[in-house]
Amino acid sequence: MDITVQGKQMDVGDALTGHVKAKLTELDQKYFATATDAVVTFSKEGHGTGMFRSTITFNITKNLDVVTEAVEADPYAAFDSASERAAKRLRRYKERIRNHKSRTEKSIEEERMKAKAYTLVQEALEGTKEEADVKDPAIVAEIQTNILKLSVSDAVMRMELSGRNALMFRNASNNRLSMVYVRRDGNVGWIEPDEA
Repeated sequence: MDITVQGKQMDVGDALTGHVKAKLTELDQKYFATATDAVVTFSKEGHGTGMFRSTITFNITKNLDVVTEAVEADPYAAFDSASERAAKRLRRYKERIRNHKSRTEKSIEEERMKAKAYTLVQEALEGTKEEADVKDPAIVAEIQTNILKLSVSDAVMRMELSGRNALMFRNASNNRLSMVYVRRDGNVGWIEPDEA
């Protein structure tokens, strides 16, 4: 497994790098039994808080990532918490991940659809003082992304493994665009358009 350990505005020593590589190699052998790559990033939180953030990104296969992060007072503890979260997600989806890897890329992604994702920001309205405090969204950035053809359960798995709050996909059962998202109550919602 190819493991990259990096620090954002901090030095990651040999001892921490060795700890990370040993733990991730153990996770890889337990859940994948094939080579994957992982990137672990450490950064300091805030100014003078003394907290460290550890972000782990496993690239299992094309378009299937596991992303976890944790914030603790010690970089070792932050990494251990993030790796435990990754292990918990991997345990939950172990069989489906193995089945996913055994299928060919063509059968997994029979149909891809290019889409643009937009990031919205707020800009002040002109007018009265009350209106100036209210903000309208404006498009500031856009990126290209793939919309995959998946079953609803595969879409939920990909959303949870990646740590995202929502995922749009082409529903494999009816070939229409759908979306799954994490609701405020912690459950997963599913949006599918009505047939018109």
